[in-house]
Amino acid sequence: MPDEIIIPSKDRDVLRRLAEETAEIAALPAHKEKAGLWTRLNDLRSARPMVLISQVCWNEMNLDNELTLQTSHPWARGQEFGFRASLYKWRHMPDDMFFGDSFWSPLAIRSTGFGIDEDVDIVKTDETSDVVSRHFNVQIRNPEDIEKILMPVVTHNEKATEAEYQTMSELYKGIMPVKKVGRTHIWFAPWDNLIRWYGIKEAMMDMIDRPEMVNSAVSRVVDGYMAELDQLEKLNLLSLETTGVGSGGYGNTSDLPGAGCDPGYARPHDLWGCSNAQIFSEVSPDMHWEFAIRHDMRWLERWGLNYYGCCEPLDRKIHILRRIPNLRKISISPWADIDRAVENIGSDFVVSYKPNPAILAEESWHPERARAALRKVLERTGKKCHVEIILKDISTVRYKPQRLWEWSRIAMETAEEFSR
Repeated sequence: MPDEIIIPSKDRDVLRRLAEETAEIAALPAHKEKAGLWTRLNDLRSARPMVLISQVCWNEMNLDNELTLQTSHPWARGQEFGFRASLYKWRHMPDDMFFGDSFWSPLAIRSTGFGIDEDVDIVKTDETSDVVSRHFNVQIRNPEDIEKILMPVVTHNEKATEAEYQTMSELYKGIMPVKKVGRTHIWFAPWDNLIRWYGIKEAMMDMIDRPEMVNSAVSRVVDGYMAELDQLEKLNLLSLETTGVGSGGYGNTSDLPGAGCDPGYARPHDLWGCSNAQIFSEVSPDMHWEFAIRHDMRWLERWGLNYYGCCEPLDRKIHILRRIPNLRKISISPWADIDRAVENIGSDFVVSYKPNPAILAEESWHPERARAALRKVLERTGKKCHVEIILKDISTVRYKPQRLWEWSRIAMETAEEFSR
């Protein structure tokens, strides 16, 4: 971030108009009601299944120029897209989203990362999309190569933080308060990082052929995450504000922050943690523990509540997930057996169910199939489970955004059918 942000008057007018519209919507009672429903879900006393669409393919959503940017300054364009995307979602697919009561000014935090970048070959099918196919070129071949993974160094540019905060405070004065916000949630996924440097096939083979090397590599990545977290905590760069957690929905809960929390100095035990090993879809429970969760425990024990999983099917692994401290939500992907998942989870955790987004990408749209698929799942979870329906990984809707709008309406109607 620059130390000073100066935007043209035209950009200011555009942003203030959007901010006013956002504030007007945020004042509606529906938002507090939705936040309360998320709290009930995450406290394991849900009123009904909750619904949220995430990871929208925004490159295909711009119908009637609703998302066309009118500002010119780079910082203003970032602000403008944030407003337009939220307003668009509220108008067309509001599901169980809710608006907060302030605008967030992010702390200017920088991490040096792991010191090793992916060396990747990319194939695109749509130049407007950031969804691509990747082939990772192997950089970690031998035990000594693990040393390429470095420990991150975190810094906070307080001058840049203050510049953005002052700019936002002046720009949105009289509309809604502006609040400085640091890291509210950290996507912890050691294997997401590791396979980019190690190679997928190579890592899978080495779990058999060279298990000590794989364990060393995973441990090194976790060391890096832990070093970064320690610095974020020491520098007071964590924040209590509620966001989405893991690969699921909002994290509102009456169980956080932890006892004795200082609102001005958030600690990990006041927040949600998460982990996953998406590449372990076909890895056995014992190996999933040995090469992933066992290492993750150092991280997971730091947090007040935890979310586990993403795209990997976990229905056969609930017994090992139960070892995770403060576990509250478990991802159940489209490739999991929902009956087995329900049997093994019961009402002990939130079932974070992920419908298959492929239904939106077919040549023809079949809303009746979407409704039937959702109802089938909710009939199985019944009133025994606490459920959130999270539609994510939407690569395409074939440039027909109405499909997603209709899916949102169908999902909300179906969720209401299963109110307690």
